[in-house]
Amino acid sequence: MAKIAVELERAVARRAANGQPGGMAARVLGQGEGWHVADVVCTCGPRDRRFEEHHPFFTIALVLAGTFQYRGSMNHSGIAEELMTPGSLLLGNAGQCFECGHEHGWGDRCLSFRYSPDYFERLSSDAGISRGQGNFGTRRLSPLQHLSPVVARACAGLVRSSEMPWEELSVQLAAEAVKLVHGLPPSANSVAQSSVARVTRTVRMIERHADGELPLGRLAREAGLSPYHFLRTFEQLTGVTPHQYVRRMRLREAAVRLASKKEKVLDVALDCGFGDVSNFNRAFRDEFGANPRAWKAAARGKSPGPLFSADGMAY
Repeated sequence: MAKIAVELERAVARRAANGQPGGMAARVLGQGEGWHVADVVCTCGPRDRRFEEHHPFFTIALVLAGTFQYRGSMNHSGIAEELMTPGSLLLGNAGQCFECGHEHGWGDRCLSFRYSPDYFERLSSDAGISRGQGNFGTRRLSPLQHLSPVVARACAGLVRSSEMPWEELSVQLAAEAVKLVHGLPPSANSVAQSSVARVTRTVRMIERHADGELPLGRLAREAGLSPYHFLRTFEQLTGVTPHQYVRRMRLREAAVRLASKKEKVLDVALDCGFGDVSNFNRAFRDEFGANPRAWKAAARGKSPGPLFSADGMAY
């Protein structure tokens, strides 16, 4: 997270050099029906006035860099405000009033996940919370080991934001947060036989439409499951997330075409569902150990190079 902190320091330095008051800038990373993710950089400091906010949605903000004080309308008795530090989660209920301050330092950077009340209630219910009881009873979750994998994926998403399955991550983060707040145990690993049939149906749909748009919501509807249950069940049965499964299927198709047909790398990338050729090149190299051009040349005997993926499967 050092690079993330350095970028925050640069933003604060630019603000100071320009003599401007502190402010907040948000960059949308992903959004869909009921969810929204943004990279939020705040350059406020001790001399900037606090201001109260009120939002109609649930908020989970992952603190990436900097520190600040957070005061909400439902703080624990005796606690004036929460100290937000890197790795901690800020929790906000829909309709809650809150304010943030930077009395002891300059700036912070957060990944802000927002959920509509209906969407969040469905996620909470799927995670095991009784309907109507999904509100957070605390304003902060400490940097816990249980959250580390989700936090790490979110931080990686800032580096490769166009490749990050933000919808999957937003579902996972909300489910983990509500279970921790309400003291629920981790989900059981058993999978019902009916779920096997549902996931199988979705896998076959992915096979038919791997080059098209396949957001989590569409896949979950095909399976007849909620996004939360589908994501959890799919990973238990296949060993990978839906996003990883789709990407690998696209990469395998691209590898076969590059090795067997006279096609341009760009055309293959676009036809296989990759909208950005640089992302395709990077993903292909990570998967097969060679960039697409080297793979293609090796397949045609023009230069030495690997023709096997990391798991030893030939193409």
